[in-house]
Amino acid sequence: MKWPNPSRISARTFRVWQRNYDIYRQNWKISFVPPLLEPLMYILAFGVGLAVMIGELDLAGVKLSYTAFIAPALVAIAIMYNAFFETTYNSFVRMYYQKTFDALLATPLNLEEIILGEMFWAATKSMIAAILMGLVISLCGFFVYPGAFLIIPLAALGGLLFAALGMICTALVPGIETFNLPIFLGITPMFLFSGTFFPLQHLPLWAQGVAQCLPLTHLVTLARACSLGIWSVELWFSVLYLLLFTLVFLPLAIALMVRRIIT
Repeated sequence: MKWPNPSRISARTFRVWQRNYDIYRQNWKISFVPPLLEPLMYILAFGVGLAVMIGELDLAGVKLSYTAFIAPALVAIAIMYNAFFETTYNSFVRMYYQKTFDALLATPLNLEEIILGEMFWAATKSMIAAILMGLVISLCGFFVYPGAFLIIPLAALGGLLFAALGMICTALVPGIETFNLPIFLGITPMFLFSGTFFPLQHLPLWAQGVAQCLPLTHLVTLARACSLGIWSVELWFSVLYLLLFTLVFLPLAIALMVRRIIT
């Protein structure tokens, strides 16, 4: 496996992003509906149901309603899902069934640019979902501005990380049906145990340690800090975690995909 050469990546990468964006524009109405309705359904279900039983939660000395606690986590989950599913199922279909990668290779684009463009587009979809969900949650009064605007660059960073993780899975799975395995072993545990629906301090110490190794945990932590205006020095650890893992997994994803396609 050869590590990607930066000299092989140029501004042509944007053309891959542009191609996916043009396709997205044709179906944008369908794509807009889930990010708008999903937070409303969660807030209605948890706000009317569980919030009454749970009452207030303590987060860094600040009392929050349960609905306010999970609202930023919903955005973090949307960032994860949009990026990961774009570079797994959608990228696999474009690569294997639609032969889109073959068509792009008939242009001046090379494999590294195609794969990176796919991941950039996945991060863009995460940003779109975060913005739409943020608007809905803001109307419900659960976001504090101007700090909540930081959700947008956070969505770009988190989207790139989960896009890279998804692309790594695409490079390794033998067939599209095998995506069930990384979803069951990786995405679902993160969805449940990354501090999304309950504070991590309620878990056993060993489970808290495992949770700190999960990228969604740090994405949720930063999303809560940005949207609720609860800042602390420890947040820098989460920022560095996401930056470091993105810088590692992005070139790894490109290298693995190049190896899969040319061998």
